[in-house]
Amino acid sequence: MLSPACRVWLRSQVSQVEDLQVKIQGGDRQILRGYIPHVSISAHHAVYQGLLLSQIQLIGENIRINLGQVLKGKPLRLLEPVSVAGQLLLEEADLKASLQSSLLSTGLNDLLRLLLEASGVKNSDEVLKYCKINWQQVTFDADWLTLAGIIIDTTGNTTPVGIRANLTLPSSHELRFDPLEIEISPELLPGKLDSFQVDLGSEVDIEELTLVPGQLVCRGRLTVIP
Repeated sequence: MLSPACRVWLRSQVSQVEDLQVKIQGGDRQILRGYIPHVSISAHHAVYQGLLLSQIQLIGENIRINLGQVLKGKPLRLLEPVSVAGQLLLEEADLKASLQSSLLSTGLNDLLRLLLEASGVKNSDEVLKYCKINWQQVTFDADWLTLAGIIIDTTGNTTPVGIRANLTLPSSHELRFDPLEIEISPELLPGKLDSFQVDLGSEVDIEELTLVPGQLVCRGRLTVIP
C-alpha cells in the first residue's frame, strides 16, 4: 500500500515521468509507525516544473512520514528533514528544451545578476528589472559549460549575452567558475570578471560534477526540508 502511495505522491510532483520505480525497505512495525529505514527511487525523462531530467536515481534513509493520515486518504508528507543521496544525468538536448521553464530561466537570470554584481555593477537588479532575458543555447563540453541568449529591453532592442566557464568544486557545497568568460554589452559589464564562486548552501553535498560533451553528471547528497 505504501509503495503505490509514494508513487502517487512522486507523480504529483512532476508533469511527466517514465519508468518510475519505488522500492521501500523496512520492517512492518517500523513502517506502521511511519518510519521508513530505506527507500530507493529511479526514473527516466522526468519533467519537474518544466525542467527535463534525463535520468535520476535517489536513495533516502531514516524517513518519517504521516502514515496515519495516509491511511485515511490524506497526501503523503515528510515529518522531518531527510538526507537523500542521488545521481542525476542531464542530457544537453533535454536541458536546452528546458531553457524556457520558470525554474531554470529564473536560476540562470539569478546567476547573471550575481555575475554582474561581482564585476562591479551595484544595481544589477535595477539594470535587469525591466528587461527580458531569453536563454537560447546551452552546451556541455569537457568540464566546460556554455550559455547563450539575448537581453530584450523595454524598447525591444536586443543585446547578446554569453557565459562560458570551466566548472570545479572547491568544496562539496561550492561551485567555482574558473576561468570565466562573459560576453555582454560593455555598458552592462564595466569590469572584467575572470572567476566566480557561489555557495550552494549547507543542504547541498556534491561528491561529483562531471561535464562531458553532451552530458552533465551530478552525484551527491541533498537534505530535503519538509
